[in-house]
Amino acid sequence: MAAAVLLGVAVLVGCGSAGSSDTSMSRAPSGLPSGSPTATGDAPPPPSPSQSPSQSPIPSKSPSKSPSPSRDDATETLVRVTRSGGIAGRTHTLIVKGDGSWTRLDVKAQPTGTGKLSPQELDALRAALAKADFAHLPRVSTGGPVIYDGYTYAFVHGGFEVASDQGSMPPALDAVLDALPPFTG
Repeated sequence: MAAAVLLGVAVLVGCGSAGSSDTSMSRAPSGLPSGSPTATGDAPPPPSPSQSPSQSPIPSKSPSKSPSPSRDDATETLVRVTRSGGIAGRTHTLIVKGDGSWTRLDVKAQPTGTGKLSPQELDALRAALAKADFAHLPRVSTGGPVIYDGYTYAFVHGGFEVASDQGSMPPALDAVLDALPPFTG
């Protein structure tokens, strides 16, 4: 009961005086502290020259930006590939980190295996990914022969996602598949 009374008081205090019908009173948008410039009636600070009021202050990541050597390769995802279909109609995902460690996930995103690529295997995967040139691949590859009970693949690398079924797979993506660890253990 005391919590409900406190909540009611907080609502009344947040809305101004209980009997007030003055709709011209400025209120702070939710999430602003009561001492913020907007809440006290002061003008908000002007936007910086590089930022208009509608822009987010968080810098955006450019997909064409080359990877920085200072990034943490152990946590940076190098490539994620999801394979679904086949005779059993199963889905598996492989996530390979920049340091070569990999995790295999089932359809419920539960780990079913882990490992680490050798330095030579990691170099081969990186070379295949670079040669594939994800920025210029079609987002969805189609037009190849239908392979009944074949697989469908979704690749995510360098900020790009491309998908293909087994019959329409571009050769560059076949090379990426060849450089990956197995989808099943």
